Amino acid sequence: MALGGVGEFGKNMYLVEVDGDIFVLDAGLMIPENEMLGIDIVIPDITYLIQNKERVQGIFLTHGHEDHIGALSYILREINIPVYGMKLTLALAKAKMKEQEFKGQANFIEVHSDSDIEFPSAKVSFFHTTHSIPDSAGICIHTSEGVIVYTGDFKFDQAAADLYKPEIGKMVQIGEKGVLCLLSDSTNAENPGYSLSDAIAVRQLTDSFYHSPGRIIAASFASDIIRIQHIFDAAYESQRKIAIVGKNQKSAFDIALKLDYLKIQADSIIPITEIGSYPDDKIVILTIGSQGEPIEALQKMAKQTHKQVHIQRGDTVILAASPLRGSEVFIFKTIDLLFRAGANVISGKRVYNPSSHGSQEELKFMINLMKPTFFMPVHGEYRMLKAHAKIAKECGLTDDQIYIPEKGEVVEIKEGRIRSTSRILSGNVLIDGIGVGDVGNIVLRDRKLLSQDGILLVVVTLSKREKKITAGPEVISRGFVYVRESEELLEEATKRVREIVERSISKESFDWSGIKQDMRDELNQYLFEKTKRRPMILPIIMEV
Repeated sequence: MALGGVGEFGKNMYLVEVDGDIFVLDAGLMIPENEMLGIDIVIPDITYLIQNKERVQGIFLTHGHEDHIGALSYILREINIPVYGMKLTLALAKAKMKEQEFKGQANFIEVHSDSDIEFPSAKVSFFHTTHSIPDSAGICIHTSEGVIVYTGDFKFDQAAADLYKPEIGKMVQIGEKGVLCLLSDSTNAENPGYSLSDAIAVRQLTDSFYHSPGRIIAASFASDIIRIQHIFDAAYESQRKIAIVGKNQKSAFDIALKLDYLKIQADSIIPITEIGSYPDDKIVILTIGSQGEPIEALQKMAKQTHKQVHIQRGDTVILAASPLRGSEVFIFKTIDLLFRAGANVISGKRVYNPSSHGSQEELKFMINLMKPTFFMPVHGEYRMLKAHAKIAKECGLTDDQIYIPEKGEVVEIKEGRIRSTSRILSGNVLIDGIGVGDVGNIVLRDRKLLSQDGILLVVVTLSKREKKITAGPEVISRGFVYVRESEELLEEATKRVREIVERSISKESFDWSGIKQDMRDELNQYLFEKTKRRPMILPIIMEV
């Protein structure tokens, strides 16, 4: 069962149910889409888990990126279950939960690639994969019918450093024993060939560092540990010092450094206040953070509003952070500003930020290593899942062996067949501030209306006994029209409101809701005729 991660990007969470026991694979969040106005993050609906919490054996994490660990604190507030993961993954998960102000107790169990965890219905084991963060793993659930393999995020890089090497030998052994079903990462299923090796990225970065005449300003996500390592390697090779901007946003960097997952020479880092003491061609300024923070920092530098660093003529800016979905326009505007400020911007070249997900040939390699009886593409939008299914067919699997899952669909493997049997509750839980799931479609619809045409408040005070208006009506516009330039329009609106109220209260019996509805109807029609806009009209009637 997929509670997230299929037909969408992020929010990865998959349930495997074996003889009644439930194993949870990952617990990720999703960055809100553009129409989710004001929403901070989106997590999966875990109603099914709460209803069956006594059967849940644990949550198994593949790696420490937010789209795989970000929903953990919200789940553990509802269900007390153990969380399994490798050292760096658990450290990042704890930091994320602290950031999300998790107050309860959590049972974290550290595993490594040789761990075998026995449960009544199945055994769980792990294997290392290559991704942009160390301690990335695939998860195997060994059942009586065969192994269910969930790859997590992966690519195959023949030149991967020791911390990132994939355990291909172990994958071969798993495939030889018999894989019942493979759940595989579909992010790059539309990309032909192979994803670029990180060794080429280091070489290109070092070349840029050597040939840039001035300062280098590099932007990266704090959780992209491999990219940060590349920047430090290139700086060391070209004898440049690194100053880090955004210290309060670099917990992932600090954790990786503390646990020795980043190899950095002690004298490579200097305080940002000391960059003036070195020649420009000996300086790298690294801005790191989560989500859009590194790009926002660059924009401030270009506008000369950053507290510590301003872009100066001759700077080279390297965007070593892949754009988040929906942020492309923001990035293009930032690049424009950087060029205007006199910087040379290196972006859009995949050699500086090679994908950490496997392309088509690597996905074929995983399928051929595992030789699964059944195949389910996960982690990606529907077109990616469809492309991955096509790749599986090219590897010899038939339509009967491939299943593209939908969120909430119960996919059963029984008696040599894979089929959908039923559905469970699934969907989005929207997090806004400290509210969890209290913002739904109606609130979002209102926010959208307010963002499009604004609001018009109509305030009037009545005396019910005397049947007369004692104050007002007052019409207040916010986000609808500029008051000083629309006095005539608002005066006419006020006049119409007065007429509606006087007409209503002159009757023998009247009610507030009827008056409010009359106000809405007449004002709506009048304002649309005059402006072709439909503001949200909010009548407020007070009684004295």
